[in-house]
Amino acid sequence: MKRLVFFLLLVSISCNESPVPKPDNLLDEEIMVDILYDTALLQAAEAYLPNKLTENKIRIKNYIYLKYNIDSTTYYQNQLYYASDFKKYKSMYKKVSERLEKEKTLIDTLVAKEDKNSPEKSPLKKRKFNNNFLKVNKDTLSYQ
Repeated sequence: MKRLVFFLLLVSISCNESPVPKPDNLLDEEIMVDILYDTALLQAAEAYLPNKLTENKIRIKNYIYLKYNIDSTTYYQNQLYYASDFKKYKSMYKKVSERLEKEKTLIDTLVAKEDKNSPEKSPLKKRKFNNNFLKVNKDTLSYQ
């Protein structure tokens, strides 16, 4: 009987308390969505052109801290706080995804208009490579 009472007490306490405490400097949900959006863009840029951010001395986290005037503790506390509520975090990521898709559509439209208006080959189009584009020289690849 004591175990049952203890178990019920434990369950009632755990259900009432938030697993992650509210941060002292709680960022608005929309600000957090903006941070997630910027982080996604910067991570995509880093994956696509890995050296560009380094060449320009841009570090993703430092950029976010400076842009939103926050410190690393505030960033991580807010990440943890919002991530602890799965439904809210999922809805935030849905907003980020929709925003990214909207921007992609806009950029695709602008590129299509530019291609249509420009008789020259667009620099954004993928280049077709022939078989002789790369040649092998002593275990290295070099451009011809």
